Amino acid sequence: MSIYVGNLSYEVTQDALSAVFAEYGSVKRVQLPTDRETGRLRGFAFVEMGTEAEETAAIEALDGAEWLGRDLKVNKAKPREDRGGSFGGGNRGGGGGGGGYNRNRY
Repeated sequence: MSIYVGNLSYEVTQDALSAVFAEYGSVKRVQLPTDRETGRLRGFAFVEMGTEAEETAAIEALDGAEWLGRDLKVNKAKPREDRGGSFGGGNRGGGGGGGGYNRNRY
């Protein structure tokens, strides 16, 4: 299981985030996603800790805490597959009809 950390400063580093969470137990991994186009941090991270008890302690201590001028949002990360939509039974495809560009050919 991992922890979602939101509302992060764009100046945060993996080492700094790891140090904050290390106060509550062993940090196994820190992921700081970046924007594909700009390479800029996206303002959130995922932290994996050694045990669920350590994760719980970190969440309870850090959710709502101010760090680097921002109030952190810290909770258990939801699995990716749970992020499906409510659009037609989880199909997020944009089917949709024709529209767009039609050109008459003579």
